[in-house]
Amino acid sequence: MSAEMLRKMGLFGIGIISLTQEKLDEFTQDMIKKGEMSREEGKKFVREVLSEKEKQVREIEDKINEKVKKTVEDSGIAMKSDLAALEKKVEELEETIKSMSNR
Repeated sequence: MSAEMLRKMGLFGIGIISLTQEKLDEFTQDMIKKGEMSREEGKKFVREVLSEKEKQVREIEDKINEKVKKTVEDSGIAMKSDLAALEKKVEELEETIKSMSNR
């Protein structure tokens, strides 16, 4: 799966989540107006749903990050951490060469 496809899926998921937020508010207000839910119950309900939504968003983000990382690794593209490790190794080799030439 390409990184672009994953990005589009992530944006689609965020769109669904924001739509759910709007509908959740409408639903809660409607239930309060009908007397089927108190304001406090409504607030608690919204907090619980939003908490669950945040948890799901984090899970989605983690999965997307894992897929993107795997895609990058599979493509053979060097990651920032790979370049940093190589830079460190080059610095170590330079130091070794300097110490050998000073003998």
